[in-house]
Amino acid sequence: MTANSKVLTVTFMALVAVMLYLWGHSDGREGTASGLISESFAAESPPELSPVKARERDFYAPNSEDLAPDEMRLIACGTGMPTARPKQAASCWLLELGNGDKFLFDLGTGSAERIAAMQIPYNFLDKVFLSHLHTDHFGDLDALFVGGALAGRQKPLRVWGPSGDTPERGTKYALDHLYQALTWDLDGRRGIIDPRGFQPFEVTEFDYKGVNEAIYQENGVTIRSIPAIHSLDGPVSFIVEWNDLKFVFGGDTYPNKWYAKYAMDADLAIHECFIAVPELIVKFKFTPQSALAVGTQIHTAPEAFGKMMSIIKPRMAVAYHFFKDFDTTASINDRIRSTYDGPLSLSEDYMVWNITKDDIRVRMAIIDEDVWPPPATEKPLMPDPNLRIPYSAMIAGGKYDMKDVIQPTYDEINKEYGLNQTQE
Repeated sequence: MTANSKVLTVTFMALVAVMLYLWGHSDGREGTASGLISESFAAESPPELSPVKARERDFYAPNSEDLAPDEMRLIACGTGMPTARPKQAASCWLLELGNGDKFLFDLGTGSAERIAAMQIPYNFLDKVFLSHLHTDHFGDLDALFVGGALAGRQKPLRVWGPSGDTPERGTKYALDHLYQALTWDLDGRRGIIDPRGFQPFEVTEFDYKGVNEAIYQENGVTIRSIPAIHSLDGPVSFIVEWNDLKFVFGGDTYPNKWYAKYAMDADLAIHECFIAVPELIVKFKFTPQSALAVGTQIHTAPEAFGKMMSIIKPRMAVAYHFFKDFDTTASINDRIRSTYDGPLSLSEDYMVWNITKDDIRVRMAIIDEDVWPPPATEKPLMPDPNLRIPYSAMIAGGKYDMKDVIQPTYDEINKEYGLNQTQE
């Protein structure tokens, strides 16, 4: 038999097999796959109706999944570097527990919009833990403070952060002065909206030198701090213990003995992993001397990250604090894998981890860029108009008369809501 004849014979046999499968048997029985066609042809007949029930997702959709009573969910709201860019906000991590508690660890520049994308009522986002006072770790605190109060947080914003080696380098000093810096902003809102969310920060400043000391114990949750080594005295790392699960957030730090000891056997351990030194030189245009100092001493090099994870052996290691690009990720991964071969996530914004005793599921969140704030959980408090700070006579005198075009809006709202509001 010639080669062409063989091809024709095989083709004919395949066609016959397909026809037999599609037509079935004369007695009405379903056709049988011949083995010459793929198993996709041998599948059962499709359902008559399109399925309308939810199917398993390969992504996380905010505000769409319940947490089990014994489950943690961690969401990366910022994984990048000190220089801002659209793709990655600076350090911010949202931890949700099955008991209803929610915690924010760091609040770096650009992270407030990622938090907003999670569609969580702001009354539940009132607990912030700062690892240190670089702006890429607390630069959006003012955005959460003001924006959260406008969007329905009706309670003070609580912040835990380390002391410094001088009072001026501590968290309380920083937040007292941040509140003062917002004087014009806050004065301009008096007498207009619910004032409760604009109360001064409730700051709990703890000793940065404390080793595995509890700084928070509420609702079955214990959060401890350990010292970190970064830039100056003051930075810390956090350890969360709840329901026999252990989550560690490393902040920024050179690999240190406290992390090696107290992060041991964590269910999920975050530790910074800075961009590799060659990329600091090529991408950031650092001098070789600065790249070596920043990339291996002030921050943690990928190889050192891997070594630390090999020591503590977490169920899942999470690396962050690098720009995750097509031409940087492979180098970071290879350098980590030279010293660590365990479970690893190279984090990026909107990555999600669901953590139980039996499983750690890693996905990406799909977010709505047109999101609006969710409704407040409590009825807003009516503001006192007597608290308004009036315009000066000079500024008030600059108003153009718009009463004729604005009055219909007043009439509409007064009628719909039974009010008697008048224009100023």
